[in-house]
Amino acid sequence: MKRRYLSAIIFLVTMTTVFSQEKVLSKEDAVNLALENNFGIKVAKNQVEIAGNNKSILNSGYLPTLTNSTTANYNRDDSVIEFPGVFSDDGSPRPDVEIYKAEAQRYNSTLNANYTLFDGMGRFYNYKRLKEQYQLSELQARETIENTMLQLFSVYFEVARLSENENVLVQALEISTRRIKRAEYAFEYGQSTKLDILNAQVDVTNDSINLLNTRQQLANTKRDLNVVLNQNLNEKFQVDTLVSFIPRLKLDELVSQSNLNNVALLQTEKNLAINAYDIKVNKAGYLPTIGLNGAYGWNLNQSAASAFFPGTNNTTWNFGLGASLSWNLFDGGGTTVRVKNAKIAYENQELLKQQVELEVNRDIQNALAIYENRLNIFNIQEQNVLTNQNNFERSKEQFQLGRITSIEFRQAQINLLNAQTNKNLAKYDAKLAELQLLQLTGQLLNIEF
Repeated sequence: MKRRYLSAIIFLVTMTTVFSQEKVLSKEDAVNLALENNFGIKVAKNQVEIAGNNKSILNSGYLPTLTNSTTANYNRDDSVIEFPGVFSDDGSPRPDVEIYKAEAQRYNSTLNANYTLFDGMGRFYNYKRLKEQYQLSELQARETIENTMLQLFSVYFEVARLSENENVLVQALEISTRRIKRAEYAFEYGQSTKLDILNAQVDVTNDSINLLNTRQQLANTKRDLNVVLNQNLNEKFQVDTLVSFIPRLKLDELVSQSNLNNVALLQTEKNLAINAYDIKVNKAGYLPTIGLNGAYGWNLNQSAASAFFPGTNNTTWNFGLGASLSWNLFDGGGTTVRVKNAKIAYENQELLKQQVELEVNRDIQNALAIYENRLNIFNIQEQNVLTNQNNFERSKEQFQLGRITSIEFRQAQINLLNAQTNKNLAKYDAKLAELQLLQLTGQLLNIEF
């Protein structure tokens, strides 16, 4: 029995040594890997690139259009021409005329240029609208990156929490293992009963199971982090468990500037600008359209010889310029309806902006309160660890002197274990609450992690 417990302890401690040799994945490295490899961020960047293409001069309507039309035709005819009732000078019937392989060819090519000189300022406002749309896509990509960063650190800090819990459980297991040896020695010298050995073995079993379960959770969570980073699922690493908090004065300054930097508010402002341009684009339907056009063409017509005329070759070059004016004086009211609807959409966007402002202010106040509460809990848990550490050391001395039972010693150990794991949980909960608050202030991507 003793050898089995010792073998289990050696295995668990060996695994801890192996884990300690893994490379350290710092927070900065994790952020860089996510920005480079994360699927969601890649898609968001591609959407920005599409919007960038849309806002270019090539999609503005300001450039002329140039088209070419070229055709080629070929005909071959075999014919027999008869002259019934027609006689030659000598009185004989006029012979038939046979035409074999009478070939006719026609080629033409035309180059057409068209340019819209004025379209009621529609393309001007549409060009402005596309630029606003591009900036909106940038904000949407930023929102995706911010959400990904929160997801990243949620998993990263869970790995850190489980890693610290693993170390706590390893220490607890080592303490319980030493209790078995002490109980066995005490039993051999008649200072305790077999029950103390059994109690110590039960505690070792429980501590071993807790450690194995934590390691399994840790392995699963590391795979979750590898998914976020888009790397090998079985990539081995350790994480940085050091956490620092932003000074309160700095945090208050960031909160005061949240209305200028919050990504949701910035998106509503861009949507408002886009809707304003929609109104102007639709109003362009009230004005005329003036265009210029030009054409340059070449034509070659090769006709076959007939019974009465020889074949001809006809080559033509032509050049033309023109201007056009189109004014839709009445389109059945379609333009009026579109303008009215665009104005209503603009009013709705204004209402939505007010709603988002109210919700963002609420979310910031809630996030700040949650952060303060979790930070206070973390400070309390830190003090609680010190208290339980002192209590455990005193209990350990009393246990070694035989003044308290193994059950009382185990309770002190469990209290310390719970205090340490609760402190780990409180630390990372407080840091995540800080990151969520920073996202609402629009500063999540502007800080050092």
